[in-house]
Amino acid sequence: MERARMAVRVGWGALVGAVLLAAGLSRTAAAEDTKIVVDGSTTVGPIAKAFAEHFMQHNPGVKVTVAESGSGNGAKSLINGACDVADMSRFMKSEEFKAAVERGVFPVAHVVALDGLAVIVHPSNPVKELTKAQVADIYMGKITNWKDVGGPDAKIVVVSRDTNSGTYEAFEELVMKKRKMAEGIEYVGSNGAVRQRIQSTPGAIGYVGLGFADETVKALKIDGVEPNRDTVRSGRYPVARPLFMFTNGYPRPGSPVHSFVTLHLTKKGQEMVEGIGFVPVTDYK
Repeated sequence: MERARMAVRVGWGALVGAVLLAAGLSRTAAAEDTKIVVDGSTTVGPIAKAFAEHFMQHNPGVKVTVAESGSGNGAKSLINGACDVADMSRFMKSEEFKAAVERGVFPVAHVVALDGLAVIVHPSNPVKELTKAQVADIYMGKITNWKDVGGPDAKIVVVSRDTNSGTYEAFEELVMKKRKMAEGIEYVGSNGAVRQRIQSTPGAIGYVGLGFADETVKALKIDGVEPNRDTVRSGRYPVARPLFMFTNGYPRPGSPVHSFVTLHLTKKGQEMVEGIGFVPVTDYK
């Protein structure tokens, strides 16, 4: 069901893009010839930054700036005309679409990568896997000690992304099923902050985008499946999602914005996505 929902969202975003292109709702050439402003998700941020560095090397007349204020703020920036590209680790909400259209903005989704939400713990923690139900119970406060899931007799320190984050909303939908999280959970502002808290706290648990699950933390199997490129791409990993860049209308083909948001469809773009640790939508050999 979750995979089907993801597919519907991705397909709907692509359909919107095609319709808007056919309707001639592409961006004008105005300021995009010299500057591209990107804002939004801290998960998509590393992809955007890698793309920006590569793009400016090959297009010295164009400056690309990337901010990481969260998916919700990225949507607001696009709606308010403050950015050209909104990075989002979730699909745009219906109320955001409504607000955009009311202001003459026509959001188009570009799926730049796939991502698995990795549930991470300190490397010293002997626990190797949890079920999705166990993770939900931990975040709801029903399980509070590691011994209840095969670990040491130690309190579980529960860390979450902030509620404005697309990563939080994906976790809330895919794992929590909209059930309320317990009181006392620590909320932090970025994937990097979650990882840092886990690195320094043996009893902690958190969740991050796949690209942030490095050797300094331990990524747990969920329902017996490891979070990696193959399991995310195949749909076997149960906590996965697409990552988006949204633009106002379909960018004019050949424009800097168009070239930027379609970079993921090139071999170099695929290599960058893979190098960061996410799953590319292409499979060039």
